[in-house]
Amino acid sequence: MSIFVDENTKVVYQGLTGSQGRFYGLRNRAYGTQVVAGTNPKKAGSDVEGIPIYATVADAREATGATVSCVFIPAPGVEGAVMEAARAGMELVIVITEGVPAHDEARFYNELRRNHPGTQLLGPNCPGVITPGQCNIGITPGEIAKPGGPVGIVSRSGTLTYQALHEMTQQGIGQTTCVGVGGDPVPGTSFIDCLTRFESDPDTKAVIMIGEIGGSAEEEAAEFVKEKMSTTPVVAYIAGVTAPPGKKMGHAGAIVSGNKGTAAAKIEALEDAGCTVARNPTEIGGLMADVVKRL
Repeated sequence: MSIFVDENTKVVYQGLTGSQGRFYGLRNRAYGTQVVAGTNPKKAGSDVEGIPIYATVADAREATGATVSCVFIPAPGVEGAVMEAARAGMELVIVITEGVPAHDEARFYNELRRNHPGTQLLGPNCPGVITPGQCNIGITPGEIAKPGGPVGIVSRSGTLTYQALHEMTQQGIGQTTCVGVGGDPVPGTSFIDCLTRFESDPDTKAVIMIGEIGGSAEEEAAEFVKEKMSTTPVVAYIAGVTAPPGKKMGHAGAIVSGNKGTAAAKIEALEDAGCTVARNPTEIGGLMADVVKRL
């Protein structure tokens, strides 16, 4: 199984006619993803290498039956793009764009929760989601993923997502689904959202969770693991262990307040929940390989 997308998922790319949208849209199609439409109100009726362009997401959905939207719109237009997709009835909206203002994120996140509860938001500023061998939406390099499970991956960090995927594949261990939730202050999908789905997925037997300093998402996830995932082993890693205290960090979500949000506090919470915590990212693959041997 997969927790968000599979080989039957039909995707519309908002921004397919732009350079980045085109590059990744065609790359995802080459992987096997059903990229059925793009949108651009100024280029409706045209196509991108055979993928039809529609004026709106609603038009694209009506014509193709797409249920997922992937957003490659520049940051100032992301709020409008997300709301357009939600009003069109998209079940999942994946926002790859970085640099979206936090005020915009908070506004459309709350608007979705209040008025469009059937629309799941992933991102902004995320690499997307891949179900290996079936569907890849976003910027994750599909060639480093291996189908077949039994490991699910959820991460705030884009590059460390790729490292975990690559290490699992090198170990000969497949993945069920890999989700990059993004590191912005207002993520549309949380660790707990993904862990809940992984726990309900019969094919996911173990989970890699990659967090970062800042915020309380990892501590909340640790509490969830402790209470709800007693039979599913979790290997975790927290980026930012060596970050100097009191310094502003470059990542939008890496805001540390006092003792809250520090790597030490997150590691302590995860270990208390029974997770195996890697001390550097190169340990993740070996630790999970040991877990898989015991499954």
